[in-house]
Amino acid sequence: MGLPVADHWEMNEQKTYDVAIIGGGLAGLCLSIQLSRAGYSVILFEKEKYPFHKVCGEYISFECWNFLEEMGVPLSDWNLPHIRQLLVSAPSGKTIRHSLPLGGFGISRYKLDAYLASLARKFGTTVMEATRVDNIWFSKSHFHIQYGDDMCKARLAAGTFGKRSNLDIKMKRPFALKRPGKLNNYIGVKYHIKADFPPDHIALHNFENGYCGISRIEDDKYCLCYLTTARNLKHCNNSIPELEQKVLRKNPYLDKIFSSSVFLYDTPETIAQISFEKKSQVEHHLLMIGDAAGMIAPLCGNGMSMAMHGSKIAFSKIIPFLQGKISRDEMEAEYQAAWNSHFKRRVTAGRIIQGLFGKGWITNTFIRALYPFPSLVEKLIRQTHGEPF
Repeated sequence: MGLPVADHWEMNEQKTYDVAIIGGGLAGLCLSIQLSRAGYSVILFEKEKYPFHKVCGEYISFECWNFLEEMGVPLSDWNLPHIRQLLVSAPSGKTIRHSLPLGGFGISRYKLDAYLASLARKFGTTVMEATRVDNIWFSKSHFHIQYGDDMCKARLAAGTFGKRSNLDIKMKRPFALKRPGKLNNYIGVKYHIKADFPPDHIALHNFENGYCGISRIEDDKYCLCYLTTARNLKHCNNSIPELEQKVLRKNPYLDKIFSSSVFLYDTPETIAQISFEKKSQVEHHLLMIGDAAGMIAPLCGNGMSMAMHGSKIAFSKIIPFLQGKISRDEMEAEYQAAWNSHFKRRVTAGRIIQGLFGKGWITNTFIRALYPFPSLVEKLIRQTHGEPF
């Protein structure tokens, strides 16, 4: 995996860890905290410096509330908004509204990730901020991680680097090598805003070839995040303001939000080349967790919960391996089986539901059809949500 080992690296001088984690988002941070608390040596790499903003809907299902608090995140003290209602609008303005069976809460990644990073350090993780991993390969029962002019070794490594990474290309992961298509060429755009919007609601407003979510986070702010195709942006001269004016604001709800809200960023956070293609959970012995293992459609609002739950599943399989109770192959097989048991149905359901949104006439028809059947709406919601873990 990766590039050949350079001759000048002195392997015996490398610092050796039990586990190396590449990516400092929710999956990577949560895994590092669990492993460090269990007494293992962990190094975590994050290419940005905490705190930082990232494209994300910033709504978390209540399924992971207890998990976060058990790790030391004082959610109950932060006065976070609890979100209980879902509003979905078609491009025409037709809506359906339904209570969320489990519900969730809003919190920015700027706040949550930085706090988790502080916990990771507290418990002993070596957190390498502003550090990009250039290469990683597996040889002689160890991973070798190259970052800048330095290297280290680890008995085990996890890829928690999100939606797309330079390492995906180097490892020649199939989803990263596919030509742009309907499942692998999306862009994401996020703002924080001040808005007049019910604090207990999350809304998903559809527009041509995309959808936009809005929900409350901490400090009376709202996260406004939308997903659309790269083609949609290209047709608007690759201009985000033009895209918002000509496409998003055709939905009357989005027109009102964009005209009446106070935008707190000078420019939005953006990400490109988002892929919903199927991904493998293990690549050349590297355990993939979070979006690196498989991405649920953002309109299902569960990517953050799945990343954290995935870290707990991985932790439960890593410990027996580090203790010498199971082989590496057994650990990898058990992790893949557990991941699929918990998430494959949700990811598949999310992909199907996403196919019913984003095209004007399909979305308008689908929402009109759902309107008289609230029990069907609830069933669709439950298909993309898990149970507390």
